[in-house]
Amino acid sequence: MMAELFANSKWLGAGGAVGKTSPVKPAPFFRRSFVLETLPEKAEVFFCGLGYSELYLNGEKVDDGVLQPVVTQYDKRSRYLRYDLTGKLRKGENVFGVILGNGWYNCSTENTWYFERAAWRDYPKMILELDCDGIPVVISDSSWKCSGVEGPIRFDALREGEIYDARLEMPGWNCVGFDDSGWKSARIVPGPGGILTEQIMPACKVMQRLPAVKVVPGPPKDAVVYDVGQIITGWVNVKVQGEAGAKVKFIYSELMDHYQCNIDRKDLEPYVTSDRFQTDEYILKGAGIEEWEPRFVYHGFRYIQVEIEGAAEIREISGCVVHTAFEFLTEFESSDPVLNKLHENTHWSFIDNFTGIPTDCPHREKNGWTGDALMAAEMGLFHYDLESSYHDWLQTMGDAQRPSGQLPAIIPSNGWGFNWGSGPAWDSAFLLIPWYVYVYTGKTRILEENYDRMKLYMKYLSSMATDHILSFGLGDWCPVDLQRMTDTRITSTGYYYADAVMMKKTAALLGKEEDAAAFAELAESIKKAFHEAFYRGEGLYGCADAPERDDDVTALATALYWGLCPESESAKTAKRLNDLFVARNYKSDFGILGSKYILRVLSDYGYGETAYRILIQPAYPGWVNWINHGATTLWEQWKGFSSHCHIMYGDIAAWMIQYLGGIVPDETAPGFSALTIKPFAPQGLDSLRVSSKLASGKVIVDWKKENGKFRLALTIPTGVPCNVILPDGSTYRQNETFTEYECSL
Repeated sequence: MMAELFANSKWLGAGGAVGKTSPVKPAPFFRRSFVLETLPEKAEVFFCGLGYSELYLNGEKVDDGVLQPVVTQYDKRSRYLRYDLTGKLRKGENVFGVILGNGWYNCSTENTWYFERAAWRDYPKMILELDCDGIPVVISDSSWKCSGVEGPIRFDALREGEIYDARLEMPGWNCVGFDDSGWKSARIVPGPGGILTEQIMPACKVMQRLPAVKVVPGPPKDAVVYDVGQIITGWVNVKVQGEAGAKVKFIYSELMDHYQCNIDRKDLEPYVTSDRFQTDEYILKGAGIEEWEPRFVYHGFRYIQVEIEGAAEIREISGCVVHTAFEFLTEFESSDPVLNKLHENTHWSFIDNFTGIPTDCPHREKNGWTGDALMAAEMGLFHYDLESSYHDWLQTMGDAQRPSGQLPAIIPSNGWGFNWGSGPAWDSAFLLIPWYVYVYTGKTRILEENYDRMKLYMKYLSSMATDHILSFGLGDWCPVDLQRMTDTRITSTGYYYADAVMMKKTAALLGKEEDAAAFAELAESIKKAFHEAFYRGEGLYGCADAPERDDDVTALATALYWGLCPESESAKTAKRLNDLFVARNYKSDFGILGSKYILRVLSDYGYGETAYRILIQPAYPGWVNWINHGATTLWEQWKGFSSHCHIMYGDIAAWMIQYLGGIVPDETAPGFSALTIKPFAPQGLDSLRVSSKLASGKVIVDWKKENGKFRLALTIPTGVPCNVILPDGSTYRQNETFTEYECSL
């Protein structure tokens, strides 16, 4: 049946062709009345509405998802949604209703990444098929009616906002009995050009509503600033009362200029050529208390500046928290409020940056930067059920790949990011995230589906290497001192080696023995070349032609983390790394790659106390310094300029679970089919509790220090083998679901 899906359905739109200067049209509304003589035993509707869409049946929205479907490389692939309508259809007349928004498909706003020039760009369109007991009963064709330029959503642009005129609402437009004689026939239009595949990942949803409070003192006259208390992704929900035609404008920002008493967006706006950046507008109809929230845009914000033109009064306002509705798996709590706040801020940064795709930030860009996704992947897999979400996004990454194997820095991409912003440290998301998914969940389908494209990427990397050394791409991005940024040859070659190793393991897992042998040989060649090029003796890794960068901590950590340092030298390198941080008062002298490697490497080589002190030291530069300046999420820069909601420094939450909680992922026991629990209890931390729903079942690690003793209460899934290693080195084999342990500190 699936091969015949949409066989007779047509793509429908309101008509018109998009050009560079084409205006943004009001959101089109569609409806289709149909009669059922008998009710089916099984009814399913298959639907795709680009860019974003809402589907209604008899006046009710068919689900609670928003911002649907997920963004893709539209000229290669679009996602359709499947809804079970069994028991929801009526005998007699029924009505489908559809609203379409522009979303990513019709980005009209000029921006740094040129999405307004995308090859796929066009006015919104839809395709639909209703199957009753396996037989198509309703399809999208010219019998559908379209509102044309009528309707209340007068403007919607992803990076700008939405204008809604409630005076133009059409009550009952999606119900039986509505008079659509003034509507036009829907236009049959060209499709987006790619294939249609089902969206597997969960929908985005409104997951929370945070009350907004008025900021005192407020900004200049005619405006009020509200604070939801937390940087979130989403939009406002407002209850307002006033006269018809009064306008309420909502301007969103993550920062407040407390000197001017208004919002501060100077670090975000320059990337988008528009004076409407992150601005929604509601025009009242004058009918008592009116409630409204946007449909087809989203914003990153904590503060909302409200400006009213005309007679209107805000009765209630809240912030709607929107993200992909994946299941939360892990809870974390410790005796240290600062550590808890770091974990909480990382959680918020992750969910704020997963709105259909993993993004770098929810306001300025909204782009699917591959490096940011890679840095946060293990944190994400520990905390959320992400297999299907990564499946869909990585499929889009494969769609964006060039025939040469080259990948762009952002997914999706309209062609931007191939020659700047990409490179091994970013592109490796295509190889390493599938492997991480396998290790954490035991599932191999992402590896299987993408293997040939991953192999093609390795061919591309090899074509770019000189004597197995790579020198292109972004490196240790956003370091403390850009002039002392780790030499890209070191970090890029490190990822080249990591990719070769992962391809060797993947090939072996999938039974491709010849490929496994070839990648093993390549990995050894890269390892040898790396050591010859960058090892300078006495545990030091660096570049002979750049001695000013000697004792670069990310360079040392790269060699240790990826296993490029010979065993005979690794202890020297680890000690050198530790000594550098002790000498620098544990300050975070690294960028995003270093933030992934360093805490892990120090912990693995016996310097866990140093790793913990780096994490919690309060001075600049460091994670806690952000908290001391009011951060509710992770920042883009150690100094605090630019975005205040990035996830790329977020591996710290994975480190907390793996090292402090001791839940150790093991590629020889994928999906945690066997457990190793090895908690670390640093000085100054008195207790910790981690509850995690792993692929093999629920694990609860609950430890505390009492009277010079370390006490652990451990709960594991029934029947899962478990090795327990206590801080004093003693080891146990746990066979019971619940066991308590004790050792001296």
